[in-house]
Amino acid sequence: MKKVLIITYYWPPAGGSGVQRWLKFVKYFRNFQIEPVIYTVENPKYPIEDKSLVNDLPTNIEVLKQPIWEPNNIFSFFGKKKKESAGFLNSNPSFFGKLLQYIRANYFIPDARKFWVRPSVNYLKKYLKENTIDVVITTGPPHSMHLIGLKLKKQLGIKWIADFRDPWTEIDYFHQLPLTKKAITKHQYLENEVLKNADSVIVVGETMKEIYNKFNSNVFTITNGYDGVILENKIELDSKFTLTHIGLMNADRNPNMLWQVLSEIIYEKKEFSSDFELKLIGKVDASVKRDILKYNLSENVRIINYVSHNKVVEYQKKSQLLLLVVNNVPSANQIITGKIFEYLMVKRPILAIAPTKGDLSEIIHKTNSGVVIDFNEAKKLKSTILDYYSIFKQGKLTIESKNIEQFHRRELTKQVAEIINKITE
Repeated sequence: MKKVLIITYYWPPAGGSGVQRWLKFVKYFRNFQIEPVIYTVENPKYPIEDKSLVNDLPTNIEVLKQPIWEPNNIFSFFGKKKKESAGFLNSNPSFFGKLLQYIRANYFIPDARKFWVRPSVNYLKKYLKENTIDVVITTGPPHSMHLIGLKLKKQLGIKWIADFRDPWTEIDYFHQLPLTKKAITKHQYLENEVLKNADSVIVVGETMKEIYNKFNSNVFTITNGYDGVILENKIELDSKFTLTHIGLMNADRNPNMLWQVLSEIIYEKKEFSSDFELKLIGKVDASVKRDILKYNLSENVRIINYVSHNKVVEYQKKSQLLLLVVNNVPSANQIITGKIFEYLMVKRPILAIAPTKGDLSEIIHKTNSGVVIDFNEAKKLKSTILDYYSIFKQGKLTIESKNIEQFHRRELTKQVAEIINKITE
């Protein structure tokens, strides 16, 4: 049985999308003769917690922990509360807020967890000399985790896999940071060092793979996925024409076009107004709430704060339509939100606002799971919603999706195990 050491900042009781990927790989590793050891933080400041995820942990798994010092303990992350997600950048900061953003962007590279790198390397060097580990795996963001792997690789010559759940310099909010040219150069240098020195690199989408292939010939695409049984039997759906969005909706993801279209339909069709409900489940940016008020949608919108993963699945199963919105940023074509796979599992129609030529659109097309509307296609969005509404009124709103099984977490774990076995031959 191969033994792997996984270095990750996010681990139960962390909630949200960041923890799901490697928690699920770890859940199934033993099915493929892989024994996982986890290295994570002892005193994390997670923006979201979900204690129910502990139930997915295998029995008797070894978890190593070391304390971390984070500058967030001194000043707030980007001028927000210290438990606020990094996905919420303050779009209108005060002078002091701008100063904090500048310091955070240019002095904590690659991120605010950089101070965990040196003590982690010292601790893990001792552990690796005393214990047999076949492969070290780092997963980011935060991308400082990869610097731990890079240093262990250079100092001990260990086998190392770098997993990118999101890009580094291509991540959706990178262009918003007040970075100096020197800081950008440093980010690019560190990213290149990680890519060139890793024995294998795993990414979540084909576009990211194409970019990273320039630095490493062993780049593999393993998407995120779902972990459950595909819903085949009919269940009682919401009585209203519900459109449900799960997860973070920050300023970049704020679908102004959708609010405008919904406002028009509600104004034009009184029956639609009484039938329609939009559910936003998760953290919602203030700009989104302002737009909902601006377009007089409050009576049709229900905002629900973060709920456990199990409850999220129940909302998805019952929804008439599932809303998926990609951040309207330069790297939008390579964004694959983790929720797409959860949506696929429950087999409800997906309405996606995203690039029609991008990784996410390709998945929706190949699985026949919904419709993708580009950011500037208001007329198409309006007609699509009205078409779905018409089918809903007939009681026939279903979807004949296909090729979903490939995204089950067990199948994806098998692919990771194959990469591990390949680099340890």
